[in-house]
Amino acid sequence: MTAPHATQRIWLTGATSGIGRALAERLLAQGHRVALSARRPEALAELAGDRDNALLLPLDVTDRQAVLAAGRRLEARFGGLDLVILNAGTCEYLDVRDFDSALVERVFAPNVFGALYGIEAALPLLRRARAEGGRPLLAATSSASAYLALPRAEAYGASKAALSYFLESLRLDLAGEGIDVSLIHPGFVKTPLTDRNDFPMPMRVSVERAAEAILAGLAAHRLDIHFPRRFTLLLKLLGILPPGLRVRLGRRLARDPESTPREARS
Repeated sequence: MTAPHATQRIWLTGATSGIGRALAERLLAQGHRVALSARRPEALAELAGDRDNALLLPLDVTDRQAVLAAGRRLEARFGGLDLVILNAGTCEYLDVRDFDSALVERVFAPNVFGALYGIEAALPLLRRARAEGGRPLLAATSSASAYLALPRAEAYGASKAALSYFLESLRLDLAGEGIDVSLIHPGFVKTPLTDRNDFPMPMRVSVERAAEAILAGLAAHRLDIHFPRRFTLLLKLLGILPPGLRVRLGRRLARDPESTPREARS
């Protein structure tokens, strides 16, 4: 975004819970025209209230045709998009004693393919904003887990690493078009999703702090928006250690789960 409070045309997915809700509330309060997407229409209506700068686009991001239809509706209402924040996602942890490839597919569906469908729908509108003289920005919420392999995170971490790689590669191909790409790599954030975790979450931050960090990073078109920095920089450092050291450190974190929450959806 060219300025933190310049009026923007924005599409935000995963808007009704956690980080997405905190972002939606701030963006709407700043006067931006914000298209809000999530699965539950009633939650979207409650979030938007009587604000006339909110456009409700209920959808399941894993439904490609629904996402593409949302893109057509956005084109009709907004023309172009200055900022896209693909934030919808899910998390399930894998128990290797009961290996379940269907679990991995459930996690990849919104975290990877849901984001890809959003990109497919949004790119023509970002290009339109660029043709109008803007500097549009495509952003997606990955995770600090993409920096380092962690126990039980085979599905979640791999999905976020795939998303990060895809967008980093896409960034190179879109640079010549004048479309910027930002990746958001949060550490632990206190949300309904992480409230279900059954393990320690060091340096967990509030959604308010997360939203502030993300909006500041988006305003500056930062390539990598990561926080809290003491935690994410540590993971980045551990991620470049030799494989043998990473394995030894990771095994210290591994445990034999007695009771593991199997699913949480945002």
